[in-house]
Amino acid sequence: MCASDPSERPGLCFRARAVTRIYNSGAATVHALRGVDLDLPDGELVVVLGASGSGKSTFLNILGGLDTPTSGEVLFRGVDISRADQRQLTEYRRRHVGFVFQFYNLMASLTARENVALVTEIAEAPLTPEAALAMVGLENRLDHFPAQLSGGEQQRVAIARAVAKQPSVLLCDEPTGALDSATGVRVLEALKTVNDSLGATTLLITHNAAIAAIADRVVIFADGRVREVRKNADKRLPGEISW
Repeated sequence: MCASDPSERPGLCFRARAVTRIYNSGAATVHALRGVDLDLPDGELVVVLGASGSGKSTFLNILGGLDTPTSGEVLFRGVDISRADQRQLTEYRRRHVGFVFQFYNLMASLTARENVALVTEIAEAPLTPEAALAMVGLENRLDHFPAQLSGGEQQRVAIARAVAKQPSVLLCDEPTGALDSATGVRVLEALKTVNDSLGATTLLITHNAAIAAIADRVVIFADGRVREVRKNADKRLPGEISW
């Protein structure tokens, strides 16, 4: 990865400029991103909205080092990750990024504590599994297996696993998509606690516009572009929203 740019604004987590992503599948060409420009400050909770196919998940994957742009530039704290090779991207993900997906991807044969320990064993300065699970309100479920947990509890284990390595960035793709409203609120409360406690820049992709009320910043994607960015002057707590 390229060295840090001394002109980069302090406190900026991501800076994306003219980012495109084109996928070729046989005769078909898909323009997933069509020139995205976006600045995301450190430490914010950002909700990303958009219809299916709007480009929001593609952009999240690029920020997380799971994909690379076809053209354009993405800087993480002044370091260019858009031109990093696979070894560098692996190191970037290991050191800096936590992922939470709609489906929990827990190991069925491992307890909550053991699922989280899978990450702490490879992280540089991890939380203990017990501390990570306590952060999401599961200190009494340490030795329960996934089949003994509700969907919301399983998702909170997945969040604990993602944050146990104390990432700089937490990327969440539809983390409440498979949950009812009340359970989803508990998951959002867990994400807010992590954002407040660790200061991790947190991006939360959702189709649910009501969730935007908890964000510091709301980014709306449409047709592979950023259509709107707005800051919330009056944020709401997760318990104050419903859908």
